[in-house]
Order: sequence, then C-alpha cells, then structure tokens
Amino acid sequence: MSILFRRARQNRVYEDVVEQIQAAILDGKIAVGERLPAERELCEQLHTSRGTVREALRILEQKGLIEIRLGTSGGAYVQGAGSTLMAENLSMLLRSNDITLEHLEEFRATIEGSAAYLAAQRISAEEISTLQQLMGQADILRAQGLLRWQEFVQVDEQIHQAIAHASANPIYDYILGSIHANIDHFYDMFLKVGAQEMEENYLDLERICTAIYARQPEEAAAAMRAHVRRFAVYMKKKC
Repeated sequence: MSILFRRARQNRVYEDVVEQIQAAILDGKIAVGERLPAERELCEQLHTSRGTVREALRILEQKGLIEIRLGTSGGAYVQGAGSTLMAENLSMLLRSNDITLEHLEEFRATIEGSAAYLAAQRISAEEISTLQQLMGQADILRAQGLLRWQEFVQVDEQIHQAIAHASANPIYDYILGSIHANIDHFYDMFLKVGAQEMEENYLDLERICTAIYARQPEEAAAAMRAHVRRFAVYMKKKC
C-alpha cells in the first residue's frame, strides 16, 4: 500500500492520527473491507509510537469506522462510515426524555414529506413493484383485524423505508430507517390502537403510494405530511 499518512503533529499526536486515518476512510482512499497498514507501518508513516497508534485505532473502532480482528488474518479493517454506532446514538436520542411527540411530528412531517416528494419523481419500476407488494401485505393484515396489528406495523415501517429508499438520497434512507426502527417506543407509550386507527393508517399509505405511482410529488408530500400529523394527534390524545 502506498504512503497514506504524514508525520503526526506532536502537540496532539493521537488526535492527529485519528483525524488522518478517519479522513483517509471517509475520502475513499481506503475502501470498506480493506485492511489498514500494519501497526509497524502506521508507526513509520506517522512517526509515532505503537501505543499512540493503538489508542487511535481504539477510538476509530468506537466510532464504528474500523473493526479490529484477531488471528492470522487479523488487523484493522475498514467498515462503513460509522453507521452502526450512529444508529445506536439516534436510538438513544429517540428514547430519551429530550424528544417529545411534537419534536418527532415536526421532524417526520418535514423529512418524510420531502422523501415522498422525491420518491414520486425518482422511483423506479422495480421500487414501484416492491411498494405494491408491501401494500398487498398490509391489505391482507388490515383485513384480518387488530390481532395482526404488530405485523401490520412492521409492514408499515417497511413501506416508509421503501419510500425513503426510492427518494434516491442515502441520507433520507439512513435517517428514516433509524427513525422507523425506533418509533415503536412512541407507539407503545402513546398510541391507542383500534380498528379505526388501523383502517386510517392503511388508507393513508394507499393515498401516499398512489400519488407516488402516478409521479405526483406535491400530492405525495401532502399525503405523507397529513399521515404523520394524523397519528401525532392520536398519540397526543393519550398523553
């Protein structure tokens, strides 16, 4: 491997080592799945001690940027851009007392409305097929009533995620995936579930998807915002 790093700044050595390796990963100079240079080579390139390199690697592992593997093929391997750790942090934030229903409603109405708008412009034929299949599953579960509510919610989350994915913007895809992976916490605390809520949820999703299939971005965004706000009102009633 070519020389990737310069001599570390001596006034803040391990922070500089972290910054250099992190930049190389995020800039794509070291690909996901690729192994970093061995500790000895890192020490030589960075002109620093093995202890400093190990401390920097420990911090990078905590950030989720690398994975330390043991054994004959061991070493520090590059992972994605900290997605696992970021998801865990977002999960903790959503479950904290700092996040209210109003915060969640405001964020979701804005972000999911935008994702639906983009999905209506960018969705592919394959993604339309996926949404149609998911809506078919939701329809079957809806017809079977409240005993299938938990399964219905899981399909509902998959539909929201499929819409985020169809926006063709990985930031929407990632953030909304994390939101919907943790939204059950709010449903369990605040949502009173009945036949009416289940039916309205399904009809909302149908309106959103119909607008997306028809490539009507304004209608898709409005339907998504109305859907988010409707269920926020239901949850506030239980507070």
